[in-house]
Amino acid sequence: MKKLLTVSLLLCSLISFAQIQVTVGGNIFNLKTDTIILAQYTQQGYVDYIKSPVSKKGDFKLTGKLPAKDYYVLRISPNEHLNLILKDGADIKVYGDGKNINYFNNIIGSDESSHMNAFINDLRVFNSKKDSANAYLQKFPDQLDAVNQSFSQIFYEFNAVRQRFIAENPNSPALIPTLQTIDVQKEFAIYESVVNQLVAGFDGSPTIEQLKANFAQLKAQNQANEFLAPGKMAPDFSQAMADGKMLKLSDLKGKVVLLDFWASWCGPCRKENPNVVNLYKKYEKDGFTVLSVSLDQKKEPWLAAIEKDGLVWPNHVSDLKFWSNEAALLYKVTGIPFTVLIDKEGKIINTKLRGPDLENTLKSIFGH
Repeated sequence: MKKLLTVSLLLCSLISFAQIQVTVGGNIFNLKTDTIILAQYTQQGYVDYIKSPVSKKGDFKLTGKLPAKDYYVLRISPNEHLNLILKDGADIKVYGDGKNINYFNNIIGSDESSHMNAFINDLRVFNSKKDSANAYLQKFPDQLDAVNQSFSQIFYEFNAVRQRFIAENPNSPALIPTLQTIDVQKEFAIYESVVNQLVAGFDGSPTIEQLKANFAQLKAQNQANEFLAPGKMAPDFSQAMADGKMLKLSDLKGKVVLLDFWASWCGPCRKENPNVVNLYKKYEKDGFTVLSVSLDQKKEPWLAAIEKDGLVWPNHVSDLKFWSNEAALLYKVTGIPFTVLIDKEGKIINTKLRGPDLENTLKSIFGH
């Protein structure tokens, strides 16, 4: 069974964390097993801690010590579980239907666990709709506009659910699954707020300690990239075209420019190229162009990829220095494709726009 909607944990060393004493009991009917387990679900799989037999009627009781206050799961089968937030002295009762424990459960003694599972269910429904939309697009790629228009309403509705959940559960450990829904690049302020609330409400949990460390790294990266924040001037540079003539980014002032870092050897770049070509053809007359900066090392494969992919805009440059490309270093490019959309005045509109995000942004700019 796919475990897309579980709280996947990165376990720290537990040496410095205080053990906790917990009791989890209750009744779950329609079980296919005679044992229930308190465990943690990690990226490597389950780590089991306390086991309990289950009566024929579904009664069970787990009592014992766990490594630390943290996020745990109640395993009711090899592939099914319910998420729990456990602290020292927790005494929780769980009642439910083993055939569908995610939707039919009642957790007594831990409102935080109840709220967390309710949001995970909302997220499960949203992801199911998203997967259906993606599957439909794979069969009917010409329906991109219709699907985007239809799914945008679903997205906005779920976004409202997420915002309400965050507002109604301040500083609660239950906020952990919302992190799965946050685009860190575009919603860093929301991400930072949720992390700070989790630290305030559940500091000392191994999962939250790991989250704090990850957040510190991301914040450092985010601060390093602030010079590419929307509204700031795009750093100017000059680089040679295939015929040896120099082209400056500022030479394209007066046009909306997609600065596109790519390479002939970059699979995701080549996969994205048809989308960029279509958008260039659609908006060229409106004042849109592309400046492609190649991280190739040799001229021949660079020019061959331009021809094969039909990159018909004239602005192709490279210094053939691979990852040491001077423009890439200037823009602190660490992975490609990497794009910067720049307005007619040379100011940054946004970064890392690809696929539907790029298309929708250009639609908002040019009005069609």
